[in-house]
Amino acid sequence: MRLDLHIHTTASDGSWSVRDVVTGAARGGLDVIAIADHDTTSAVHVAQEAGRAANVQVVPALEVSSTYQRRDVHVLGYFVDPGCDALVAHRERASRVREERMKAMIERLSSQGIEVTFEDVERVAGPERVNVGRPHLAKALVERGHASSVVGAFDTLIGDHRPAFVPTELLTPTEAVTLILEGEGIPIWAHPPADLLDALLPGMMDAGLGGLEVYRPSHRSGDVLRLEKLTRGKGLLRSGGSDWHTPDAGTELGDFYVTADEVEGLLAAGGM
Repeated sequence: MRLDLHIHTTASDGSWSVRDVVTGAARGGLDVIAIADHDTTSAVHVAQEAGRAANVQVVPALEVSSTYQRRDVHVLGYFVDPGCDALVAHRERASRVREERMKAMIERLSSQGIEVTFEDVERVAGPERVNVGRPHLAKALVERGHASSVVGAFDTLIGDHRPAFVPTELLTPTEAVTLILEGEGIPIWAHPPADLLDALLPGMMDAGLGGLEVYRPSHRSGDVLRLEKLTRGKGLLRSGGSDWHTPDAGTELGDFYVTADEVEGLLAAGGM
């Protein structure tokens, strides 16, 4: 069984619609996927409906944004109740905060003589989006001729610690964990930075963190071994996924996958 438990759609900052993602997952040989859009579960029901037709099981999920010392910390929530009042309220607040953040980043770019408008970003994001994110801004910058590529826009202008970066200040990491628990889900720290583990892991575990995202395309074998050892020592679950947003990055759905053996604890905890 092939699984990818971290995929984005146009409901947040992915470039493919929900149905196209499910179709692409089936074409790529994936059996189980998690739609984990940023701060919204709006795509889950459509994805599950499409998944039944394509013989792809869709795990209801989302990726909750939080901030620690002006750094983004993301927590994946698996097997959530998509219609939970707490998650719906968070989605609505997140949409407002992300729009405010985007406008602040656009102002920072303008102060550097780089002109792009919020309307540009909205147009790039498309009609299905619930939240606007940096990938949308990056594409708008490319269209305006301010960057040669999305990667280049992040590297020079809007990536972490770059001149126009503004963090998404929605929740603290422990509040993100609590929110996912309120949504009846399993909180998993997404792509945990090595330099933040010692500072944040104890408090997040006290709040109810269930595990870590261990398996990713960008993780070297040493990263994986270190995180596997940490999860065993702490009694944490393991997850993995591609964090797929777009084929423009050079990968297709199914190029990366995890096996059921690698994430068996998480699947069992979710009733699979």
